[in-house]
Parts: sequence; C-alpha cells; structure tokens
Amino acid sequence: MTYLLAIGTRKGLWLARSEDRLTWSLDGPHFLMEEVAAVAIDSRRETTRLLVGVLSMHYGPTLVWSDDLGSTWNETGNGAIRFPDDTGTALGRIWQIHPDRDDRPEVVWAGCEPTSLWRSTDGGLSFALVQSLWDHPHRTEWLPGAGGAAVHSVVVHPTSDRVTVAMSSGGVYVSDDGATGWTPRNIGISAKFLPDMYPEYGQCVHKIAVDASGPDTMYAQNHHGVYRTDDGGMQWNSIADGLPSDFGFFVLTSPHTPATAWVMPLEADMRRVPVGGRMRVHRTRDGGSTWTELGAGLPDNSWSVVLRDAACVDTDPSTGIYLGTRDGVIYVSTDEGDTYSVIAEHLPDILSLRVAVLP
Repeated sequence: MTYLLAIGTRKGLWLARSEDRLTWSLDGPHFLMEEVAAVAIDSRRETTRLLVGVLSMHYGPTLVWSDDLGSTWNETGNGAIRFPDDTGTALGRIWQIHPDRDDRPEVVWAGCEPTSLWRSTDGGLSFALVQSLWDHPHRTEWLPGAGGAAVHSVVVHPTSDRVTVAMSSGGVYVSDDGATGWTPRNIGISAKFLPDMYPEYGQCVHKIAVDASGPDTMYAQNHHGVYRTDDGGMQWNSIADGLPSDFGFFVLTSPHTPATAWVMPLEADMRRVPVGGRMRVHRTRDGGSTWTELGAGLPDNSWSVVLRDAACVDTDPSTGIYLGTRDGVIYVSTDEGDTYSVIAEHLPDILSLRVAVLP
C-alpha cells in the first residue's frame, strides 16, 4: 500500500508518496505561485480523485481535480463554485473540501470565503450553494477572523443527513438534513473578545473534529479554549486544564481509538507562536481529562506554527500524524505522536495537508 500526502502551500501543491511512512518521494510543484488552502483525497470510488482549491493572484479562485493522482488536472468551465448572480457576491477562497460518507460517493462538500457552504452531487465537478445557510439571519453578524470569514470545518454524520459546520467568526451550526434549519450550537464556548463572553453565536472556533466513539462526541479548538461535547454540540465543556495554553489552531482525533485527540498550544494575545518557542504536541487518551506533552523530534527555538488545516491523521492502525509549518517543514509521527521525523523542508508556507492510504 502507498501513503499519499497532499501538501497545499502558499505557492503551489506537492504530492508525497511513501510505502513505509519513513522515506518519502515528492512530486511538484503543481500550480506554482498559486495558493492552495484546501485539498482532499477522495478514494470512495474505484478511481481516487484529488480535489484542490487554488487561488491565483491573476485569475482568482477555482477548484481543480485529477483522476490520475496528479499526472493531469481538470477544471470545470466557468468554475465549479460560482455564487448565483442574485447574491451580488464572488468567491474569495476555498477553505475546505470534504467528501461525504462512503455510501454517497458522489457527494462532496466545500466551505468557502465569504462564509458559505456548498454541496456537489457529481464528485466535485460542480457545486450548489447551500442557500439556507447563506440566507441565515445571523450571517451578517458572522465577522471575519484573522484568516477571513469562512466555513472551515464540515462534519458529516455517518448514518443520518445531519451536517455540522464551524466558521470563523460565527461558531458551530448544525442542520439535521444538511440543507435547512441551521441552528447554532455554541453553549459553553467562550468569545472573550465580545462583551458577552458566552453568546449564542459569534465564537471564533478554529477547528472541530469527531471522536472515534461516535458522531455526538466532538472536540473544538477555539480562539481561546479547548472543548469537548458529548451530545452533538448541545453543550460544550472545557478540557483545557493541563495545557500550557488554551489557544491553538488545529485539533486532531484518532480514527480508531475513542477519547484520543491532539492539539498544539500556542501563546495567545496575538503572539501565536509555540509556547516558550518549543514546538510541542499535547495528546489526550481520556477525552481531555489529562494531557501529555510530546516533542521528540520537534524543534526547540521554533517560532513557526501549524495552521488549522495543515495537520491531519492517517487511518493506519498505528495512527500517523502529519504537521506542516509556516516555515515549510512537514513532520510525521508513526507512533501516534510519541516521536516525529521530517518528511520535507524548505517548502513554502504550508496551508493544508491531507493523507490517504491507497492500495
């Protein structure tokens, strides 16, 4: 089997391949000098499809795909994602591409800037705006975070039509049918930058991820705060005790082992660097009751960070963890975070990582 790692950067896309997660070969750059903030590896059909959101400073944003693992690329005429004319809005950037569950192989979701959710029923060749979220009465009050105003997390329920999204700065919203009735689910998540620290919505949630125990247990890394919910977002509870900081960008969860998650605490108050200049990952094995600091192979005297989509896990029985930094280094752990080694370095600013295990 082959591990395929898609690497989106500020200046293009690279594809890394490995048979053992120890030695890697890199192919690229693809789309040199174009920003790649979103990548997906969709292996639900017989042919694996790569989906990539690119942003050209000259031609604007678009979505491209490859059905031959990057040998050739295709683009939908007039763009796969286009706002309806009556919105008076243009696509700013694609922040998230998320394949639906396995029994709906043609359905793909995209989260975009300005804050919007899109659904494809043809494998990502074209998308329709989820109008009900766009028309939501709260939308005018969803303000841009430092990374812009966008839907950046999409969680699909494995047995129902429920879809959960997170956005900056709007918080977490849920629809029972993935199309209508979007309800904020932010109780317990703080917004320290607002007069009311616990509003109904408006939180700057940086990322959400689902626990291996089931879809009702999720984790959230907030602008300030690390949280867990056990009831699908009806109530979030802080699990930040034991961390050196409650600020960070990503949260990862094990695809196999319940109550296992990883975060990278950063100094807050606009510093946004590893705490004390020591790049460290913290892992919980008990749903956030306790945390263990892990750093073997990660640098000291480091002032670079890992952004919210520049981290991912694979589905190997010994979960692989992949981290891409803003100074162009990619680290991999093949032992669930205990130790790390370098896959590549001297790449551009890394924005997005996705990995798949292919036959």
